[in-house]
Amino acid sequence: MADNIIRIENVTKQFAGGVKAVDSANFNIERGEFFSLLGPSGCGKTTLLRMIAGFEFPTDGEIYIDGQASALIPSYKRPTNMVFQSYAIFPHLNVFDNIAYGLRKDRLSRRELKRRVDEALAMIHLEGFGARRGDQLSGGQRQRVALARALIKRPKVLLLDEPLGALDKKLREEMQIELRELQKNVGITFVFVTHDQEEALSMSDRIAVMGKGVVLQIAPPKELYEAPNSVEVATFIGNINLIDATVRSVAGNEVTLDGPGFGQFRAPAIDGLKTGQKLTAAIRPEKLSLTASRPGANYVEGTIKASAYLGDRSHHHVHVKGRPTPVAVAAQNMDRSMTIGIDPSKPVYVTWDPRSLILLKS
Repeated sequence: MADNIIRIENVTKQFAGGVKAVDSANFNIERGEFFSLLGPSGCGKTTLLRMIAGFEFPTDGEIYIDGQASALIPSYKRPTNMVFQSYAIFPHLNVFDNIAYGLRKDRLSRRELKRRVDEALAMIHLEGFGARRGDQLSGGQRQRVALARALIKRPKVLLLDEPLGALDKKLREEMQIELRELQKNVGITFVFVTHDQEEALSMSDRIAVMGKGVVLQIAPPKELYEAPNSVEVATFIGNINLIDATVRSVAGNEVTLDGPGFGQFRAPAIDGLKTGQKLTAAIRPEKLSLTASRPGANYVEGTIKASAYLGDRSHHHVHVKGRPTPVAVAAQNMDRSMTIGIDPSKPVYVTWDPRSLILLKS
């Protein structure tokens, strides 16, 4: 049985004007888990995080933190701490005093205070930075100090509101690895808010995808990516090709579908399919391959309309007759050549493994 540190029960947050920022959220977060709330701007993820923190109170429902009903408990009485996107580092204080700020009221001895701060500095790999002023730190260093200041209070849950959003791409990717390692080392629960799909996929044990105030799906990263439960989740988690399809026949574990530009094609069957039923077939760009030679099966013919070289991979948009939008194909660049060996002026063939298709009921 899972050891849940947070339990969200029928939590709704309604603001003036009747707008529901969060609508009947129900889920658990396990002790020691790295749990992410993912979704576009305005989906309710930050409002939900702020309700866990105690900065907002639910209109309805209850939030349990370590077994205690906490929906109406003020933030300073909760076993949580929060790291904001802005970090909120005091520029006039040095690193030591920034980290020690929350401990001052605990009336620790000078020796114990120094020991705890030195321990925190080692944890974030900033040994020797104690005397440096907050306004002399880089973005990555400020982020580490904000983490140390939050963790030094030894909360049961650390809440993080898009803490990597202000960093450049390279530093953000480095900090993703560091943050995940830090979470494993300290062993406490992290609840992380982000709109960046790759960030959530790379760091999380589980992800809750939100849309318009509703939790759409909660699952580990691989399951979300490979088996989304709806078109909305599928399109938000990475790039995907969608095919409006009709069921032509079902035979055992295989279904035959008909879709614009694709004609009849096969896919693994899902429960409850009936002949004539409308659904959406989906396939990720990296599950598709391009070839100049006509394959034996599972292909469509098209022409390359646009290509983009992205260093480690190339993206191609292929026009397929009868399909309203191009087919997106992603190919790894396995050598230093900047071409896939296909003449753009000639037909190409997009091919796939039928097991890579995802079927989504309307």
